Amino acid sequence: VYSAVIAKERRGDYLGGTIQVIPHITNEIKDRIRQASNQHNADVVIIEVGGTVGDIEGQAYLEAIRQMRREIGRNNVLFIHVTLLPALGATGELKTKPTQQSVRELRSAGIQPDVIVCRSDFDIPDEVKEKISLFCDVDRDAVIPMTTASTIYEVPLMLHESGVDAFIDRHLQLDSHEPDLDNWRNLVERLKNPERKARIAIVGKYVELHDAYMSVTESLTLAGLVYDAKPEFVWVNSETMTPEEMIAVFRTVQGIVVPGGFGPRGTEGKIVAAQYCRETGTPYLGLCYGLHMAVIEVARNACGLEGANSSEIDPESPHPVIGLMPGQHGVEMGGTMRLGLWPCKLLPGSKAAAAYDAELVEERHRHRFEVNNDYLPALAEQGLIASGVSPDGKLVEIMELDGHPFFVGVQFHPEFKSRPNNPHPLFREFMHTSLDVLPEGTQRSLPFQNGVAKPAEPALASAGE
Repeated sequence: VYSAVIAKERRGDYLGGTIQVIPHITNEIKDRIRQASNQHNADVVIIEVGGTVGDIEGQAYLEAIRQMRREIGRNNVLFIHVTLLPALGATGELKTKPTQQSVRELRSAGIQPDVIVCRSDFDIPDEVKEKISLFCDVDRDAVIPMTTASTIYEVPLMLHESGVDAFIDRHLQLDSHEPDLDNWRNLVERLKNPERKARIAIVGKYVELHDAYMSVTESLTLAGLVYDAKPEFVWVNSETMTPEEMIAVFRTVQGIVVPGGFGPRGTEGKIVAAQYCRETGTPYLGLCYGLHMAVIEVARNACGLEGANSSEIDPESPHPVIGLMPGQHGVEMGGTMRLGLWPCKLLPGSKAAAAYDAELVEERHRHRFEVNNDYLPALAEQGLIASGVSPDGKLVEIMELDGHPFFVGVQFHPEFKSRPNNPHPLFREFMHTSLDVLPEGTQRSLPFQNGVAKPAEPALASAGE
């Protein structure tokens, strides 16, 4: 926003006038909101102003949306304020003062919220809702309780039950119909009551903060729904755990995922994970950096290329199987990544092509380093083939181990294209294969339930069949 305003000033769009937050920055914000609406021909545009009321960074945005309400009419704008109702540990009493203070601060910016969504870990009594309605000057049915749910996918159902959608319809004078949420309820029910489970290891250096891999774990969870299964995540720190400790954990899981990352820390642990999967037949899914680790592992331990590495980790490696993309050499880091949606051509007959059931796909990227094409023949001799490349054939996008149940590494981030009603094909096939793996020391349950033989379950085909 600021960059666009400065560029306009340099072009002379403001005729030499002094640039100010109001009106220049606020006008730019409003223009972008209108552009989003016009570009998509939207009936309703949802704008989230992040941060906390009172943050200096958000003041221009609050002023912009205040002005928009005045310009396009009060019945065309609805302000929803999300607040936290903290509970005292000793008594469990919910305190409304932070909400009252937040609304007071918001009013000082010229905004009176129409709806207040109250986040809490506990049920919100009616008297608390009445208190918020009275002191924050909102309708009683506009105080929306939002207690912590067991899964985020319950939230749309909770919002519908609260009546907030009907309130929004009335305020904005929308002619909406009663939504059909049966499929969504079924999705939530299957999430909460899976028929089976799969232990999946997530190998990385940020595993202490599980949210660092939220997109990955959610993609695996959604993929498991296809098979009425739920992943149980085992977090493996690739930086602090020894190879022996990691392998002991790997013996208890049914699949291993190595998500994206940067830098040299924890890379050797990720290489251990790739080697374990390659040698034992355990399903492996490497995302971005996870592909790089798999390539390094095969180069070292299968191709015999001693010292093979990524030039990101070891610029002096005798075998840089991972290197900078063409045109990146001599370029300073910053603003030079391969970003966004790029096409990928799939190799017919490969597991990747079978998973996608397509010849050409588009995936989202964020990287500077790529597989070094000079080493593709040596890797292919050991079964690691490029099953997805850029349309011009210059960049490797997907590699997989021929003859392995599922050993796939991708240069992109498929987790960003997975959706609740459409899980990503690669995550789906990874879960499919993992569910057919028996961890060490376990056995399949006998086909009896309460003394009665259970119906035979269809055998799971391996990924790609």
